[in-house]
Amino acid sequence: MEEFKSGFVSIIGMPNAGKSTLYNALLGEKLAIINPKAQTTRHRILGIKNGEGYQVIFSDTPGILHKTSYKMHEKMMRFVNESLRDSDVLILLFDIKKPNLTEELVDKYKSSKAKKIVVLNKLDLSFQDEVTVVMNQLQKDFPADAYLSISAEHKFQLEVLEKLVLDYLPIHPAYFPADQLTDRSERFFVNEIIRNNLLALYDEEIPYSCEVLTLSFKETSKIIRMSCEIIVERESQKPIIIGKGGSKIKRLGIDSRKQLEEFFDKQVFLEMFVKVREEWRNNDKMLNQFGYNNE
Repeated sequence: MEEFKSGFVSIIGMPNAGKSTLYNALLGEKLAIINPKAQTTRHRILGIKNGEGYQVIFSDTPGILHKTSYKMHEKMMRFVNESLRDSDVLILLFDIKKPNLTEELVDKYKSSKAKKIVVLNKLDLSFQDEVTVVMNQLQKDFPADAYLSISAEHKFQLEVLEKLVLDYLPIHPAYFPADQLTDRSERFFVNEIIRNNLLALYDEEIPYSCEVLTLSFKETSKIIRMSCEIIVERESQKPIIIGKGGSKIKRLGIDSRKQLEEFFDKQVFLEMFVKVREEWRNNDKMLNQFGYNNE
């Protein structure tokens, strides 16, 4: 036990850098929702990976925003700040096509005492000359303990990254029981799966102004019965979510139920309602109710 390693590893970077894809790949579980639209991840999600002589607690974090338009965005950025403060290892992830960061993140990254790994993602979308140029610049701009180019989607070089993470983990007893996978509840993942389908099925601002709240989650040996609210900000958004003759929300229900059954490996009965809560993205009380209570 004296040689047992355990620590917190946070993946940080700009929106669409591939943080959630990398998080799922390193964890070996599909805990984080993945969508090509920006700002998919709203919370910090801990994923726990146990192995022979180690426990790694990975954090998926929201993408860094250049500006915060709502209180929700401010709370999302606080999740990132938490990760920067308490991590033993930081993975700073860059999209090779958009290797830029906010000045605030750069300052906080450089002041962190964690071990640092700069990772250039989406290697499959670029040529070697481009990789070399971008990596050379990153080495000048971002001091780190290691630099690596990967493709998270195709799992290229992930074994190398995993070895680096384990090398940098401190000697410490496990923080969580060996059979625990995450710090999040079942209801949280119900909310996330439905919200991801909102992102997939609806255009423009609609999915960004929505939140999902699971009101009940009742499991028996054969079936899980769930009741969920889709929260919107304005009355005019409600008929858009429902669709003509209920067509849109029916599609949302079918897609979500299928994915929930895959996630829980059990039959699911899902009912959904649409509720208006005006300006919820700027309401502290509502934000806390939706899980943004990181004060």
